[in-house]
Amino acid sequence: MFKRIAAIAIVMLMLTGCVSPDAGLKSFSDNIDGYNFLYPNGWVSVQVSGGADVVYRDLIEETENVSVVVSPVSGERNLTDLGDPTAVANGILNAVIAPPDSGVKASLVSAASREEEDKTYYKLDYKVELPIGNRHNLSSVVVRRGKLFTLNISAPEARWETVEPLFQEVVDSFSVY
Repeated sequence: MFKRIAAIAIVMLMLTGCVSPDAGLKSFSDNIDGYNFLYPNGWVSVQVSGGADVVYRDLIEETENVSVVVSPVSGERNLTDLGDPTAVANGILNAVIAPPDSGVKASLVSAASREEEDKTYYKLDYKVELPIGNRHNLSSVVVRRGKLFTLNISAPEARWETVEPLFQEVVDSFSVY
């Protein structure tokens, strides 16, 4: 009896060692542009024209998606040259998310910065009111090699409470090299 319990305990310990802490996430790397991030299992790549470098969306909840946009930045600027987290967030909000006369209303929930190695990342959280419904967007932005990298993950506001912990993990995983 003791041998059977010990054998089961050993097998269970071996199996838990096979589980990654990010078991609900898969990894994406772009070795050409030099970035990577984690995205949820069950999401599929979709082809889009213009704008985004890569887009994944949920297979079932098709309006939930993550994308990366890579844009040029003039000169040898870094992220802090563009402004503090709130200034950059408001610039993105007014120029991209809810430009004047777009019919879209958006508000900044929070903006924060983090340092990783020699890079500064801004984490931006928005609520967006669209004619077709309210959404929640979470972004990470960084400047590297003369480019602005923006990861954005989005869901309908009605699902935000459910997906927020996972989406926070996705945004925090975004890294450029």
